[in-house]
Amino acid sequence: MTLWLPELPPAGGPPAARRGTRALFLDRDGVIIEDAHYLHDPGGVRLLPGVAPALRRMRDAGWLLIGVSNQSGIGRGLYGEREFAAVQRRVDAELASRGAWLDALYYCPHAPQAACACRKPEPGLLQEAAARFHWTPERSWLVGDKATDIELARRAGLSACLVLTGRGSGTVAQAAREASTLVCADLSAAVAHILAEETP
Repeated sequence: MTLWLPELPPAGGPPAARRGTRALFLDRDGVIIEDAHYLHDPGGVRLLPGVAPALRRMRDAGWLLIGVSNQSGIGRGLYGEREFAAVQRRVDAELASRGAWLDALYYCPHAPQAACACRKPEPGLLQEAAARFHWTPERSWLVGDKATDIELARRAGLSACLVLTGRGSGTVAQAAREASTLVCADLSAAVAHILAEETP
Protein backbone atom coordinates (compact mmCIF):
# COMPACT_ATOMS: atom_id res chain seq x y z
CA MET A 1 0.00 0.00 0.00
CA THR A 2 1.16 3.54 -0.65
CA LEU A 3 0.41 6.90 0.94
CA TRP A 4 -0.08 10.09 -1.06
CA LEU A 5 -0.09 13.45 0.73
CA PRO A 6 -1.14 16.59 -1.13
CA GLU A 7 1.81 18.71 -2.20
CA LEU A 8 -0.24 21.89 -2.08
CA PRO A 9 -0.22 23.30 1.49
CA PRO A 10 -3.82 23.62 2.68
CA ALA A 11 -4.89 26.87 4.27
CA GLY A 12 -5.95 25.05 7.44
CA GLY A 13 -2.53 23.62 8.21
CA PRO A 14 -0.69 20.43 7.32
CA PRO A 15 -2.64 17.15 7.24
CA ALA A 16 -0.91 15.75 10.34
CA ALA A 17 -2.28 18.68 12.37
CA ARG A 18 -5.88 17.71 11.59
CA ARG A 19 -6.97 14.87 13.81
CA GLY A 20 -10.41 13.88 14.93
CA THR A 21 -12.68 10.98 15.72
CA ARG A 22 -14.69 11.23 12.48
CA ALA A 23 -13.29 10.40 9.08
CA LEU A 24 -14.87 10.36 5.65
CA PHE A 25 -13.14 7.84 3.42
CA LEU A 26 -13.69 8.30 -0.29
CA ASP A 27 -12.97 6.25 -3.35
CA ARG A 28 -11.39 8.48 -6.00
CA ASP A 29 -12.51 7.36 -9.45
CA GLY A 30 -16.26 7.61 -9.76
CA VAL A 31 -16.71 9.55 -6.50
CA ILE A 32 -14.32 12.52 -6.65
CA ILE A 33 -13.44 12.46 -10.36
CA GLU A 34 -14.99 10.88 -13.40
CA ASP A 35 -14.02 7.23 -13.78
CA ALA A 36 -11.96 7.24 -16.99
CA HIS A 37 -10.92 3.57 -16.65
CA TYR A 38 -7.22 3.24 -15.80
CA LEU A 39 -6.70 6.99 -15.89
CA HIS A 40 -3.03 7.82 -16.41
CA ASP A 41 -3.18 11.18 -18.23
CA PRO A 42 -3.69 14.25 -16.00
CA GLY A 43 -5.47 15.91 -18.90
CA GLY A 44 -8.30 13.45 -18.34
CA VAL A 45 -9.01 14.55 -14.76
CA ARG A 46 -12.56 15.87 -14.39
CA LEU A 47 -13.96 16.68 -10.96
CA LEU A 48 -17.51 15.49 -10.56
CA PRO A 49 -20.12 18.21 -9.99
CA GLY A 50 -20.49 19.38 -6.40
CA VAL A 51 -17.45 17.50 -5.07
CA ALA A 52 -15.46 20.52 -3.86
CA PRO A 53 -18.37 22.14 -1.96
CA ALA A 54 -19.20 18.78 -0.40
CA LEU A 55 -15.63 18.32 0.81
CA ARG A 56 -15.58 21.87 2.19
CA ARG A 57 -18.78 21.17 4.14
CA MET A 58 -17.29 18.08 5.72
CA ARG A 59 -14.04 19.83 6.59
CA ASP A 60 -15.93 22.75 8.12
CA ALA A 61 -17.78 20.19 10.27
CA GLY A 62 -14.44 18.85 11.53
CA TRP A 63 -14.13 15.63 9.52
CA LEU A 64 -10.91 14.09 8.25
CA LEU A 65 -11.06 13.50 4.48
CA ILE A 66 -9.08 10.48 3.30
CA GLY A 67 -9.04 8.86 -0.12
CA VAL A 68 -8.79 5.08 -0.53
CA SER A 69 -8.26 3.81 -4.06
CA ASN A 70 -7.41 0.62 -5.90
CA GLN A 71 -4.94 1.46 -8.68
CA SER A 72 -4.42 -1.93 -10.27
CA GLY A 73 -3.36 -0.26 -13.51
CA ILE A 74 0.07 0.07 -11.90
CA GLY A 75 0.30 -3.63 -11.10
CA ARG A 76 -1.08 -4.54 -14.51
CA GLY A 77 1.66 -2.51 -16.20
CA LEU A 78 -0.78 -0.10 -17.85
CA TYR A 79 0.86 2.93 -16.21
CA GLY A 80 3.50 3.59 -13.59
CA GLU A 81 3.89 5.44 -10.31
CA ARG A 82 5.03 8.54 -12.23
CA GLU A 83 1.79 8.65 -14.23
CA PHE A 84 -0.26 8.04 -11.11
CA ALA A 85 1.52 10.92 -9.35
CA ALA A 86 0.88 13.26 -12.28
CA VAL A 87 -2.82 12.45 -12.21
CA GLN A 88 -3.05 12.85 -8.44
CA ARG A 89 -1.26 16.20 -8.56
CA ARG A 90 -3.88 17.37 -11.03
CA VAL A 91 -6.66 16.13 -8.75
CA ASP A 92 -5.08 18.02 -5.85
CA ALA A 93 -4.75 21.17 -7.95
CA GLU A 94 -8.35 21.00 -9.18
CA LEU A 95 -9.61 20.61 -5.62
CA ALA A 96 -7.32 23.34 -4.25
CA SER A 97 -8.49 25.80 -6.88
CA ARG A 98 -11.97 25.35 -5.40
CA GLY A 99 -10.87 25.56 -1.77
CA ALA A 100 -10.93 21.83 -1.04
CA TRP A 101 -8.39 19.09 -0.38
CA LEU A 102 -7.90 15.62 1.02
CA ASP A 103 -5.82 15.04 4.13
CA ALA A 104 -4.31 11.97 2.48
CA LEU A 105 -4.92 9.32 -0.13
CA TYR A 106 -4.00 5.67 0.39
CA TYR A 107 -3.84 3.51 -2.70
CA CYS A 108 -3.16 -0.09 -3.61
CA PRO A 109 -0.86 -0.41 -6.64
CA HIS A 110 -1.21 -4.18 -6.98
CA ALA A 111 -2.93 -6.30 -9.59
CA PRO A 112 -5.78 -8.50 -8.32
CA GLN A 113 -3.74 -11.69 -8.61
CA ALA A 114 -1.15 -10.33 -6.18
CA ALA A 115 -3.46 -11.30 -3.32
CA CYS A 116 -2.20 -8.36 -1.25
CA ALA A 117 -3.63 -7.07 2.03
CA CYS A 118 -4.39 -3.58 0.70
CA ARG A 119 -6.59 -4.12 -2.34
CA LYS A 120 -10.16 -3.23 -1.39
CA PRO A 121 -12.11 -4.89 0.15
CA GLU A 122 -9.09 -6.06 2.15
CA PRO A 123 -8.56 -3.72 5.15
CA GLY A 124 -4.93 -2.71 4.61
CA LEU A 125 -5.61 0.84 3.43
CA LEU A 126 -7.79 1.61 6.46
CA GLN A 127 -5.29 0.01 8.81
CA GLU A 128 -2.56 2.22 7.41
CA ALA A 129 -4.78 5.29 7.82
CA ALA A 130 -5.45 4.32 11.44
CA ALA A 131 -1.71 4.28 12.11
CA ARG A 132 -1.35 7.92 11.04
CA PHE A 133 -4.68 9.55 11.88
CA HIS A 134 -6.97 9.34 14.88
CA TRP A 135 -10.47 8.28 13.87
CA THR A 136 -13.21 6.07 15.23
CA PRO A 137 -14.80 3.48 12.91
CA GLU A 138 -18.20 3.77 14.58
CA ARG A 139 -18.31 7.48 13.76
CA SER A 140 -16.78 7.27 10.30
CA TRP A 141 -18.12 6.69 6.79
CA LEU A 142 -16.87 5.31 3.50
CA VAL A 143 -18.34 6.61 0.25
CA GLY A 144 -17.71 4.61 -2.89
CA ASP A 145 -19.25 3.49 -6.16
CA LYS A 146 -18.32 -0.19 -6.15
CA ALA A 147 -19.29 -3.29 -4.21
CA THR A 148 -15.71 -3.56 -2.91
CA ASP A 149 -16.07 -0.18 -1.21
CA ILE A 150 -19.23 -1.25 0.58
CA GLU A 151 -17.66 -4.56 1.59
CA LEU A 152 -14.59 -2.80 2.96
CA ALA A 153 -16.78 -0.54 5.09
CA ARG A 154 -18.71 -3.55 6.38
CA ARG A 155 -15.56 -5.42 7.35
CA ALA A 156 -14.06 -2.38 9.08
CA GLY A 157 -17.19 -1.35 10.99
CA LEU A 158 -17.76 1.92 9.10
CA SER A 159 -21.05 3.22 7.79
CA ALA A 160 -21.22 2.98 4.00
CA CYS A 161 -22.76 4.95 1.17
CA LEU A 162 -22.88 3.91 -2.46
CA VAL A 163 -23.01 6.78 -4.96
CA LEU A 164 -24.33 6.47 -8.51
CA THR A 165 -21.81 8.77 -10.17
CA GLY A 166 -19.38 6.01 -11.13
CA ARG A 167 -20.12 2.32 -11.36
CA GLY A 168 -22.69 2.29 -8.59
CA SER A 169 -25.79 1.93 -10.73
CA GLY A 170 -27.71 -1.17 -11.76
CA THR A 171 -27.15 -4.41 -9.91
CA VAL A 172 -24.61 -2.87 -7.50
CA ALA A 173 -27.12 -0.28 -6.33
CA GLN A 174 -29.87 -2.89 -6.04
CA ALA A 175 -27.62 -5.13 -3.94
CA ALA A 176 -26.68 -2.19 -1.72
CA ARG A 177 -30.32 -1.31 -1.11
CA GLU A 178 -31.15 -4.92 -0.31
CA ALA A 179 -28.36 -4.88 2.26
CA SER A 180 -29.78 -1.67 3.79
CA THR A 181 -26.81 0.37 2.59
CA LEU A 182 -27.35 4.06 1.95
CA VAL A 183 -27.52 4.85 -1.78
CA CYS A 184 -27.17 8.46 -2.94
CA ALA A 185 -27.04 10.17 -6.31
CA ASP A 186 -23.62 11.71 -5.71
CA LEU A 187 -21.17 12.89 -3.07
CA SER A 188 -23.14 16.06 -2.37
CA ALA A 189 -26.22 14.03 -1.49
CA ALA A 190 -24.15 11.65 0.62
CA VAL A 191 -22.59 14.51 2.59
CA ALA A 192 -26.00 16.09 3.17
CA HIS A 193 -27.27 12.82 4.61
CA ILE A 194 -24.21 12.22 6.77
CA LEU A 195 -24.23 15.71 8.24
CA ALA A 196 -27.98 15.59 8.86
CA GLU A 197 -27.52 12.30 10.70
CA GLU A 198 -24.79 13.87 12.84
CA THR A 199 -26.99 16.83 13.80
CA PRO A 200 -28.57 16.33 17.23
